[in-house]
Amino acid sequence: MSAEAGELLGINPIELRFPFELNKQISCTLQLTNKTDKQVVFKVKTTSPKKYCVRPNNGIVAPRSTADVVVTMQAQREAPPDMQCKDKFLVQSAIVAKEIVPKEVTGDMVTHILVCFAERKEPKEQEKIISEPFALIAKLMEEKNSAVELNNKLRQELDLLRRDISRQHGGFSLVLVLVVAIMGILLGFLMKR
Repeated sequence: MSAEAGELLGINPIELRFPFELNKQISCTLQLTNKTDKQVVFKVKTTSPKKYCVRPNNGIVAPRSTADVVVTMQAQREAPPDMQCKDKFLVQSAIVAKEIVPKEVTGDMVTHILVCFAERKEPKEQEKIISEPFALIAKLMEEKNSAVELNNKLRQELDLLRRDISRQHGGFSLVLVLVVAIMGILLGFLMKR
């Protein structure tokens, strides 16, 4: 690789840093700058293609101009161990004739390796002030819904218990009324004497 070939594209930033949040897609933008007076084709590859979406992952940068590439980390369900990201990106570039399509370029390409970092995102103070009440409201609503659901279940169980008790004691209640009525008549009869 000649010194001229190594200077085809300027890449900014040279390290990808993702402000990591669980279950959230995070994007970084790479700016590719063509340092030559010729067309430069590029391809972006990664060691974890299922984890990242790169758009566009190939293209042509016109002479002395720039192109933006958006690298999106898909939503992750768990944080990387020790917040260390071992994923790498490879940017390949080459000078091409105008008729060449980026997908057709192979072979003797200049390569740049980019390192990926996951950073724990610390919310800004203003975001904390705004997000904390919403988080509290969401938590309280969840607890309220849970309490209402539990209350409804308890009422259903109480109604079932009442029905069971009335069925079991339904016969005894009538008998008890009759016994009390008979005793009342006998007492009344005995008292009149």
